[in-house]
Amino acid sequence: MVNFKDYTKQYINGEWIEGNGEKMIDVLNPFNRSTLYSVKTVTKEDIDKAMTTAQAAQREWAKTSPEERKEVIRKVISYLQVHKEEIIDIYTSETGGTILSANIALQITFEELEEAIKLADEVNTVREVPGTIEGKENHIYRVPLGVITSISPFNFPLNLSVRTIAPAIALGNAVVHKPDVATGITGGVILTKAFEEAGLPAGVLNLLLTDPKTDGTGDYLLEHPIPRFISFTGSTAVGRHVGEIAGRNLKKVALELGGNNPFIVLSDADVDRAVDAAMFGKFVHQGQICMITNRIIVHKDIADEFTSKFVKRAKALPYGDPKDPSTVVGPLINERQLEKAQAVIEEAKRDGVKLALEGKRVGNVLTPYVFVDVKNDSKLAQTEVFSPIAMIIPVNSDEEAIQIASETEYGLSSAIFSQDLEKAEQYALQIDSGVTHINDQTVNAQPDIPFGGNKASGLGRFGNPWIVEEFTTTKWVSVQKKYREFPF
Repeated sequence: MVNFKDYTKQYINGEWIEGNGEKMIDVLNPFNRSTLYSVKTVTKEDIDKAMTTAQAAQREWAKTSPEERKEVIRKVISYLQVHKEEIIDIYTSETGGTILSANIALQITFEELEEAIKLADEVNTVREVPGTIEGKENHIYRVPLGVITSISPFNFPLNLSVRTIAPAIALGNAVVHKPDVATGITGGVILTKAFEEAGLPAGVLNLLLTDPKTDGTGDYLLEHPIPRFISFTGSTAVGRHVGEIAGRNLKKVALELGGNNPFIVLSDADVDRAVDAAMFGKFVHQGQICMITNRIIVHKDIADEFTSKFVKRAKALPYGDPKDPSTVVGPLINERQLEKAQAVIEEAKRDGVKLALEGKRVGNVLTPYVFVDVKNDSKLAQTEVFSPIAMIIPVNSDEEAIQIASETEYGLSSAIFSQDLEKAEQYALQIDSGVTHINDQTVNAQPDIPFGGNKASGLGRFGNPWIVEEFTTTKWVSVQKKYREFPF
């Protein structure tokens, strides 16, 4: 057994230490608002130590063999498997996610780690390119990038952290990781402890449990000169800020940001199957997922049937304590997110948007709301609600459904339901999003596909082999084997 609360500290150079900041941050249970633990903030000097430590450790880690790096990740997998029950327990306490959500997150995490093992062979490789100068050989090396800054969000924090940390380490990089402090254990401590127990050399992975707005460090983590890359998952507003700083400092970025994901039900769709998928795609993890179904766009010929069945199902969803195995809708992460969701609801009601199902706040749980006859250009439809608020948009034709699907600033995930698979795939190519799923919902993850968004949903792609290009760099080494005559 391991009590992960015992490790709610900074992890720098292989040691669990208190931050040197002057403030304490209380991390609360989203369901009952009890204090789970408190963590001391960091200073700029703590960040400096994490960065310089990572830089020194990375130089040695980059020299390791693929098999050494693979073995560390295999041991991480074993550690997480042994402690699965403790992980699920703290996951539900800290994130407010249900037991189902915790199991989904763990499964994705295991898949990401297994795929990262394959990446270890992709670095420190060499490819020969013929020279145009007599006697010259060109060797093209793929080498680790160096130090990577990783910043993960409060929603699905375990797998949204591992998808940066594991590939980066497998490819010979070092990582300075800062999860959202609200989910510091599931977003940081669990993986850090697993890598420590797996024998990862000190300094290759460093953990900062803090909040820049609280500790007074501001943008120092982003501006620090050592990291070559910033991997950020979070809101579009913050992502724009991260991208601006990265551009100014000539750092590479992967930005996985917000979404306003359409779930399109065409005229020939199997309504019952579409309802099944939409229920999961909208309400899993209380709607707090970047890929969550946001706009449900339904052909008018089947809109009444779809709406009736969807509302009936949504009304019956079990809600409450996330530790209860029957719970589907648990609490939102904190009071601020609850207030934001309630403000969206009240504004939509003032704007005259029709409600087919009016939910309620029960403690810290928001039960499902369903708005209908929504216009795609309305404030409601153009908002990423990030909560169990569903909206149904009726359209006059399949063509209109596809057209308005892209009429948003976002472009992350999307889904199309149709019995004509060939037609649906052609429609999929017309939607301006990084991902489209046919006869499925919008929330899917797989570590060997190119995952990422278009427009305000981000930059870059996760997944093997696309992540290799992100987390490594190429170097040209030429070898002149025959004396070269020069013109002067």
